[in-house]
Amino acid sequence: MPYPFGETVRVVRAGESPGRNPRGQPLPGPDESFDLEGCAVTPRTETPQVGGDQQQDRDTVIVGWTIYVPPGQKQQSQLPLRTTDKVMIRGVLCDITGEPGDWGRSPFTGTRGVIQFAADRVTG
Repeated sequence: MPYPFGETVRVVRAGESPGRNPRGQPLPGPDESFDLEGCAVTPRTETPQVGGDQQQDRDTVIVGWTIYVPPGQKQQSQLPLRTTDKVMIRGVLCDITGEPGDWGRSPFTGTRGVIQFAADRVTG
């Protein structure tokens, strides 16, 4: 069930390559995009070392987002998320950073847990 005030995050996944070009490089496949609805999206911050070179009139720096995908998404066949996927968050294209974490099932209630992943803005 999605979070009542959650956000929709669009996953952009490169499709399977239809073949290779004359130089032997794989051709890009069609995007296989889908939405994850009702996600909790929180900023991920980094606190510079106190007194360090990076701390010039600021306390924290936003380095990306942490996304919590609620259990029971209808796209379960497309999950788990891949580190090669990209996500569109608030109109910004981001890379998935690190391995997405599946919280599995609660040992107390048996209910399904969230899938959590980090995303960073694509630059360059």
